[in-house]
Amino acid sequence: MMKFVLLAVLVAGAYGCGLPTFSPIVTRVVGGEDVRANSWPWQISLQYNREGEWRHTCGGTLISDQWVLTAAHCISKGKQYRVALGKHSLVQAEEKAVFIAPATIIVHEKWSSLFIRNDIALIKLDASVTFTDTIMAACIPNAGFLLPHDTPCYVTGWGRLSTGGPIADNLQQALLPVVDHATCTKPDWWGGMVRNTMVCAGGDGVVSGCNGDSGGPLNCQNTDGSWEVHGAVSFGSGQGCNVLQKPTIFTRVSSYIGWINKVMSTH
Repeated sequence: MMKFVLLAVLVAGAYGCGLPTFSPIVTRVVGGEDVRANSWPWQISLQYNREGEWRHTCGGTLISDQWVLTAAHCISKGKQYRVALGKHSLVQAEEKAVFIAPATIIVHEKWSSLFIRNDIALIKLDASVTFTDTIMAACIPNAGFLLPHDTPCYVTGWGRLSTGGPIADNLQQALLPVVDHATCTKPDWWGGMVRNTMVCAGGDGVVSGCNGDSGGPLNCQNTDGSWEVHGAVSFGSGQGCNVLQKPTIFTRVSSYIGWINKVMSTH
């Protein structure tokens, strides 16, 4: 793992991973809010081509100059994708935004859509991206690391603003405190659906991830100020986006460090 972190730092150069030029304005505000523009510079919009029009489908996280982390369920065979980097608004042209096609997309070989297991994928960009004030990589955690209960993390994305509502024009952020495994697996929470390869966050009935946030990051800050991506949005309650005791479920990145390293070193 230390080798991977070292490589990521060398690639980032002056732009160390997880250290945005424009720091996020993070508060204990309940509910989603527009982010400070370009304050989550590793956030990407995964887009697909529908009859010549590019449409947002999922989020994702830039973890090096050529690799993006997202959810396996975001990928469908036969679709043409592109990755939009440096975006804040999905409806306005932005001078510093960059659009790159995938060179290859690797979905976890044990991904199960039936049981929602191993919901993780990596996208290798067709060209390396140059890190700037608006585009840089997030850090990733050490293998096996577990977030303590109630850690204040933030979900970011352009997902629906409410159940059945429109997707957001501007990138949103929301405080989602981590819910430990013991709580999240209680029968009146998620029960046996949640595995130890997942992270639960939220569940207060007020704010959660929603459709369109899928694949996007769970951002948690280190004591040194850098941000790590600890999760990729996987699923939520079928009852809606903000259901009490039904936290948003993320694929736990620290469970897949070995897989991530293997994929990146062999492709």
